[in-house]
Amino acid sequence: MYRYDEFDHEVVQSRVKQFRGQVERRLSGAITEEQFRPLRLQNGLYLQLHAYMMRVAVPYGTLSSKQMRQLGMIADKYDRGYGHVTTRQNFQFNWPELTHVPDLLQDLADVEMHGFQTSGNCIRNVTSDPYAGATAEEIEDPRPTAELLRQWSTLHPEFAFLPRKFKIAVVASKTDRAVIRAHDIGIEVTANEKGEVGYHIIVGGGLGRTPIIGQTLRAFLPREELLPYLEATLRVYNRYGRRDNKYKARIKILVTETGIDAFREMVEAEYEALEPLDIAVSAQEVERISSYFAPPDFENLPEHCDAFQAKLISEKDFADWAGNNLAEHKVPGYSIVNVSLKPTDLAPGDITADQMRAVADMAEAYSFGEIRTTHQQNIVLPHVKKSDLYSLFEKLKEAKLHAGNIGLITDIICCPGMDFCALATARSIPVSQAIAQRFSDPARQRAIGEMQIKISGCINACGHHHVGHIGILGLEKAGVEFYQVKLGGDSSENAAVGKVTGPGFSQEELVDAIERLVDYYIDVRAEDERFIDSFKRLGMAPFKEALYAA
Repeated sequence: MYRYDEFDHEVVQSRVKQFRGQVERRLSGAITEEQFRPLRLQNGLYLQLHAYMMRVAVPYGTLSSKQMRQLGMIADKYDRGYGHVTTRQNFQFNWPELTHVPDLLQDLADVEMHGFQTSGNCIRNVTSDPYAGATAEEIEDPRPTAELLRQWSTLHPEFAFLPRKFKIAVVASKTDRAVIRAHDIGIEVTANEKGEVGYHIIVGGGLGRTPIIGQTLRAFLPREELLPYLEATLRVYNRYGRRDNKYKARIKILVTETGIDAFREMVEAEYEALEPLDIAVSAQEVERISSYFAPPDFENLPEHCDAFQAKLISEKDFADWAGNNLAEHKVPGYSIVNVSLKPTDLAPGDITADQMRAVADMAEAYSFGEIRTTHQQNIVLPHVKKSDLYSLFEKLKEAKLHAGNIGLITDIICCPGMDFCALATARSIPVSQAIAQRFSDPARQRAIGEMQIKISGCINACGHHHVGHIGILGLEKAGVEFYQVKLGGDSSENAAVGKVTGPGFSQEELVDAIERLVDYYIDVRAEDERFIDSFKRLGMAPFKEALYAA
């Protein structure tokens, strides 16, 4: 895992000291809330509906057990005993008091963490594949590239005040677990005809009130040209992106209005003007960064594990969990373990302080101290021996983290909605809980199969409802909450924006409508056909009819 260098330490510590003074001035009345707002946002501190919210950066979703344990301490010390994993792999604390935030930031700094660039019109936290370094699908571990981007973008003086926020995601396999086509820039590590490793650059994706799937800017970019090319792209956006209307300020609007070909011409012209390429990264520097992500000391194990296979036969609960929550590891004898943060009685993505400490202990005992957060608001232990899986499952049961629902109907992405967010127009957490309760039977979930439900409490789409197989948008009219349904969205490598079905539902009507939809799908699906595949095969009309059949 990456370790901060002296520059990182100096920047983080100086920012803590600086913000402590800014908070003191705010509390004394020397500066107003309006003057304080840009200062706090630069440190990841939001003012939500009821209290401040602290967003903690988790670069490319990688945490150490030490860091996770510290987050548990922070949840107890400054919050209400829990934290929240976001769709951009970060952590959020919903209840810190302003007077305590400088101390909270110092506690983060003590374990090489911080909150800056988790807000504001800058390059946000770079996200990546939670299976990075563990899956055989990848060309290479994408985290060194993500770390390179983190170093380049951190406090970048030219891109600190962009027209709007800017999000980058990196993957290194054809299976997209980071939704790169819904980002301002998506990067896929790829290889050309000669076998040379480089990058497929995608630009202009985004959700919000104007959902757009990104387009190819460069099909293949040589590795050494990455930072100069991104520099040129950001300069074009910074120069021509709209600043008169925040709803039209994202790069997706600029790309759409100019057209991808014209936008590409502007980027290429800017790129050619970047001479000499003084920010191009040498092979030696790439190698240095990559060395921090060297594989752990895997044991030489057989692929088949008798103890694991025996438990699959004798322990049904374990077999059900393993059949759904495990992914294939690139090293024989190991598995990738997905840990669900989607119990039916809590908000999706919430994790208690005790559970954070339990995950830290499990990571140290079973996964070389490594932990990943995911876009789906879950957690991954990337390197677990098959012989340890049953023991790990028992520990997960003790921590109430053993739900075997990864990718199933109750593995719901959900924004905080009106329970926390001042921008929300409807509640989303109660809706997710109601759906999860309706489909709480594990056997029924497995029978339904893969189904992605994503819920947003307003048009800003923090719950990514546009790319859910079933997307739910909470709205308000005349003081009454109602819920619009989209179908056919896809957050995978086959990214697609869902289509609105028709009039909205009340919360009570919505859950019944979802059940009718699911029942219809089960009746008409072909053998082993996923919901999204049935929808693509049959089209909107029959599913819409089922949804509104009451």
